[in-house]
Amino acid sequence: MAEKQAPRLDLPWRDARPGGVVVETGNSETYITGTWRTMRPVRDMDQCTQCLICWIMCPDSAITVEDGKVAAFDYAHCKGCGICAEQCPVNIKQPHSVTGNLGKVIQMVPEGDE
Repeated sequence: MAEKQAPRLDLPWRDARPGGVVVETGNSETYITGTWRTMRPVRDMDQCTQCLICWIMCPDSAITVEDGKVAAFDYAHCKGCGICAEQCPVNIKQPHSVTGNLGKVIQMVPEGDE
């Protein structure tokens, strides 16, 4: 999908409506907002119980589900809010496969860390 830029409005700021202008509906998929992120979620796939609470709670619909299971994070749209990690109900028993920490199946790491 091609990345779009917001349209430029050539009018004085005093004439702009509060809250901006909705140019067209249904266009949120075309706006790549993942670059705003400073933290990103990582999931330990082996310890995930597939409860789908992360998918339900994600405000950006940035979690992909296929065949009733969490498939991936859509990092192009994930803003790194951490709600998925906060709402994850599963306390892991082994160190996290990505972070090496105990805690939840989904954990937040600084953007750029592998």
